[in-house]
Amino acid sequence: MHPTDLTAASPWQLAERAHAMNPSAIREILKVTERPGILNFAGGLPSPETFPVDAMRAACATVLAEGSTIAKPALQYASSEGLPELRQWVATEMAKQGAHISPDQVLITTGSQQGLDLIAKVLIDKDAPVLVETPTYLGALQAFTPMQPRIDSVASDDEGVLPDALRAQLEGMKEPARFMYLLPNFQNPTGRTMPEARREAVLAVCRERGLPIVEDNPYGELWFDQPPPQPLLARWPEGVLYLGSFSKILAPGLRLGYIIAPPALYPKLLQAKQAADLHTPGFNQRVVVEVIRDGFLDTHVPTIRDRYHAQRDAMLAALARELGPTGAEWTRPVGGMFVWVRLPEGLNAQALLPKAVDAGMAFVPGAPFFASQPDTRALRLSFVTSTPEQIDQGMAALAQVVRQTIAG
Repeated sequence: MHPTDLTAASPWQLAERAHAMNPSAIREILKVTERPGILNFAGGLPSPETFPVDAMRAACATVLAEGSTIAKPALQYASSEGLPELRQWVATEMAKQGAHISPDQVLITTGSQQGLDLIAKVLIDKDAPVLVETPTYLGALQAFTPMQPRIDSVASDDEGVLPDALRAQLEGMKEPARFMYLLPNFQNPTGRTMPEARREAVLAVCRERGLPIVEDNPYGELWFDQPPPQPLLARWPEGVLYLGSFSKILAPGLRLGYIIAPPALYPKLLQAKQAADLHTPGFNQRVVVEVIRDGFLDTHVPTIRDRYHAQRDAMLAALARELGPTGAEWTRPVGGMFVWVRLPEGLNAQALLPKAVDAGMAFVPGAPFFASQPDTRALRLSFVTSTPEQIDQGMAALAQVVRQTIAG
């Protein structure tokens, strides 16, 4: 049997890159959480309570209203670049953050995950080096891996990539890295944020060594007390590819994201987009334009922040009360959706998961978020889909499992 055959009886032969594809550890765990009575802290899902159903309903009615001039265009094929009004909105919003870009640099994608896929197709060759944080977003690893790169982790701490470690790693590389992938704001999975001084230091190394950056920012609007520092795109527009999303501020089911690309790179990303799906659904784009037209997000997003802030507080309090005595450690995010936990020494998060599920709660083991040398003690908790009462109950169940495992 040929190693790329599906089965001995199958006439189909897989491409070499298909063998590099792996199932999402999170998606597999979510199947477990469908069991009745399981408190789910595993999925990176926005709270359904934040979805603006009424505004969406009204926008759909406007788009499809009798006599509407946009009803038929909304149901027709659309431009691959995206709806001009939506691209202009992105450019206007980025200018508020100090990144002055043209709407012609904005490519509307079918979720920001597609943006990662397009970037991988356009920029990565087999065995080409790509740099990521330690740990990094699992979905990015899934998007990059089929292109068969060499994914190298850069040493990181609670503020993100360590500049000196990055410089030393770049100096020791025989081939320049294609890019470094970063999530500076409320990172998935750790929840950490790269502060101003660290951004400047990392960017200085990247400029010095000519290392481009892919800046992924799906959570940047979900800050609690103050906005995060200025994006990397604003500091080095020619050297940064920027990814954004409407999933966390409106609804993920819309599958709307965007890439902001330097003009020289934009045409190839557009060609990859055309080959992938021709265009992002035009109806969804028009509905979103109607929702956000009159400043809706200026009042809607603060309600999300307030909700998540309270849930973050509940999670940190429950962790301190329940897991603190066990010797576990965790991050204290100032925005976003996640807390990163390190179990006491000697414990393995993957081995602990079935026991936790039996106790009525689920988390994501941290190992899949590492490109190499995984931290088997680490796990990710999402706090945004649970009530404070459920958080208390879930952390008590997790702590009980930890104590029982330690006791043997």
